[in-house]
Amino acid sequence: MLDFSQNGISLKIDILDNGSVILKDLSVSAVNDGRKKDYRFSNIAEIHINGENPDDHHFAKHTGGSGTYALKYSKHEYYENDLGNKLELTLKSEKIEATVHYQFYKDISVVRAWTDVKNISDKAVGLEYVASFTYTGFDTGALPVKDKIRVYLPHNTWCREANWKEYSLSELGYEATTEFSGKRISVSNTGTFSCKEYLPMGGVYNLESKDFYLWQIENNGSWQWEISDIDSMLYFKLSGPTEQENSWYKELSPNESFETVKVAVALGTDFNSALCGLTNYRRKIVREKSTDKSLPVIFNDYMNCLMGDPTEDKVIPLIDMAAELGAEYFCIDAGWYADGTWWDSVGEWLPSSWRFPKGLHYLLDRIRKKGMIPGLWLEIEVMGINCPLVKNLPDSFFFMRRGRKVIDHGRYQLDFRNPEVRDFATRVVDRLVNEYGVGYIKNDYNIEIGAGTEVNADSFGDGLLSHNRAYLEWIDSIHKKYPDLVWENCSSGGMRMEYASLTHADIQSVSDQTDYRYNARIAASCATAVLPEQAAIWSYPKAKDTYNAFVMNMVSSMLLRVHLSGEVYGWTPKQAEAVKEAISVYKNIRNGIKNSIPFYPVGIPRDGDELMCAAYKNGNTVRMAVWRMEGESCKLTIPLNGKVTDAKILYPSSKNSEINITNYGVCVELYDELSAAVFEITTEE
Repeated sequence: MLDFSQNGISLKIDILDNGSVILKDLSVSAVNDGRKKDYRFSNIAEIHINGENPDDHHFAKHTGGSGTYALKYSKHEYYENDLGNKLELTLKSEKIEATVHYQFYKDISVVRAWTDVKNISDKAVGLEYVASFTYTGFDTGALPVKDKIRVYLPHNTWCREANWKEYSLSELGYEATTEFSGKRISVSNTGTFSCKEYLPMGGVYNLESKDFYLWQIENNGSWQWEISDIDSMLYFKLSGPTEQENSWYKELSPNESFETVKVAVALGTDFNSALCGLTNYRRKIVREKSTDKSLPVIFNDYMNCLMGDPTEDKVIPLIDMAAELGAEYFCIDAGWYADGTWWDSVGEWLPSSWRFPKGLHYLLDRIRKKGMIPGLWLEIEVMGINCPLVKNLPDSFFFMRRGRKVIDHGRYQLDFRNPEVRDFATRVVDRLVNEYGVGYIKNDYNIEIGAGTEVNADSFGDGLLSHNRAYLEWIDSIHKKYPDLVWENCSSGGMRMEYASLTHADIQSVSDQTDYRYNARIAASCATAVLPEQAAIWSYPKAKDTYNAFVMNMVSSMLLRVHLSGEVYGWTPKQAEAVKEAISVYKNIRNGIKNSIPFYPVGIPRDGDELMCAAYKNGNTVRMAVWRMEGESCKLTIPLNGKVTDAKILYPSSKNSEINITNYGVCVELYDELSAAVFEITTEE
C-alpha cells in the first residue's frame, strides 16, 4: 500500500498481485470499511480501446474498458514542485502506456487529475474513452447506500445559471442493490456551449463518513461524468469528451500521445468546506494579472439599456452619467459595427459610420476624458452568414460536417486550429487596441455548434477538442501581446462558465437574466461556479423600478463584480443616489473580495426561496448579502462559526433591515418584500 495522504486528505494506492493499480482510499475521514471488496474490475485508469473485446463493459457504463485491465504497474514518481506535491503513476500494456497525474496544492484539500496515453506499439490504437479521474468505493461505511449518499447536481441554462439541487440516488433513478446495476447517473455536454444544461461540476456526499466530494471538469466543450456501481461499490468517473456521449474518437499513431482534459476534486466534510478548497484551488490556476485585480466598476451599455443599438447620440449621455456614478470602465456592447441588424453581420469588426458620424474614436476619446477606460464587444469566434467576408473565405476557416459549413442561429463557427483564422482574429484585436485604444474586450459567444468538425480530425469530437484547445492558446497569445488588456468571458451569460475558459479570462459575465428578481438567485449561488472576483453580475435598474428594487440590483453585485447598466437616462436623483452609495461602499470593500471564501450558512439558494443568503469570509470578517423575495418570511437566523463581536448594515443606509447578534450567529430581518441588504459581521476566530 502506497500512502500519499496530505492536507487532510487520506489518499492510498494499492498495487494488486496481478499488477493492477487501485485508488484504495480518497477521503477526509479514512473510514475503515468492513465490507470485503473485490477490485478485479477497478483500476486507477479507465480506457476503452476501439476494436477490442471489453472485459466488463456492460450497458452504457464506462467500466471494464478493453484497455483498462491490461494496464499493469510500471513505476511511480512522487516529488515536490512549485504548486505542492505531484504524483505520477505509470501503467503499461503491450499497446499503451498510461500516466495518471495527481497534482496536490499546499494547504488545500484538492486533487487535480488528468491522464496521458501513449501508443507504444507498432500499430495504430483507437481511443473511445479515457477517464481523467476515477474513484471506486466512496460509499464506505456500514449503512445501506440508499440511506447515506446524496448527489449534488448543478443545473445550468440560459438565465437560470448555477441552480444546484440535492438528490438521493433513488430520486435520480438509481436503486442500489447487491446485484450489478445497468443503471448509471450520467451527466454530459456535447458542443461549444459547455454549460448549456449543467455546469461541468457535481458532488456526492456520504452522510455516514462525512466525506464530501466536489468536482469540476475543465473543458470549454464536451465532457461527461457518471456515478454507478461495480462489484457492490459505488464509483464516480470524470472525463472530457467520449465516443458514446460526444462523438469523440482519437486514433493514436505509434509513439503518439493524448492528454485528457484536467479535472479537480475538492474534499471536505460538507458542501461549504469542499467549496472552500475548490475556491482556493481556482485562485491557484487563474492567470496572474495586475490591471484587473483592483476590481474596477464596469459600465456596459447593453442590458436593460441600449440592448445592441448604440448610436453617438445615445452613448454620449451614458458616458457622462456612468462617470458620475463612479464607473471606471465603459464598454460599448453589440451593434457598434453594424449599419442595420447586428446579429448575423458579425465578423468584419469595422465601426459603423451611420451609428457614429464623428467616428468611433470620438466616443472612445470621450470615455477616456471622463476618466474611464474604453471597451468594446466582440464575438471573435464566429462569423455571421451576412458578413461581407464570408463569401471570400475558404471552407477551411469554418467548422464542417459532411462537406458543409456548420451553421447555427445565423452564424458560422471559425476553426481556431487554422493559423489563418488565428492571424485574422489577432489582427482584429490589434486594430482595436492599437488604433482605438481599447483596454477592455467583452468577448461573447452565442451559438451552439454541436458535436464538432470533420476537417483534419479523427472524429467530430476530436476536431472540437482540438479547436477548444487552440482557441485558449490563442487567448494566451493575446494576453502575452497585451498584458494590460482586460478580457471578459461571456457566452450568452454563463453558457461557458467553466475553468477551462476562466483560467484564461479576467472576468465572467454570469447571466443574461434581465429581471432583477431572478437575477438575485443567480447572483447568490454563482460563487459555487466562479471566483467572487471574476463573477460579474448585472446591476441594471429600470426607471419604473422601486427604490427597493434599485437596492436589490446593487446588493446582487456588491460582493462580486459590478456590471452597471440599466435605464440610466430615466433615473430620478433618489434612484441614482442608491446606485452611487452602493458604488462608494463597493470601492471601500472590494479589496477584500479577491481573498474571500464563499459559503452558504443556510444552504445554497434555490428558486422559490423566500429568503436567501450568500456569505463571504475573509479572516474574521464575514460580509453577506441577504435577499427577501415575495412571501411572508422576513426573518432569517444565520449560524456562524466563532463568537460574533460586531454586526452592522453596510448597505443601504436607508435602514430597510436590522441585524442582531445571537448565541449562534446573527438574526436578520428585512422589512419589505423584494428588498435586500449587505451586512458585515466580525467574529472571534
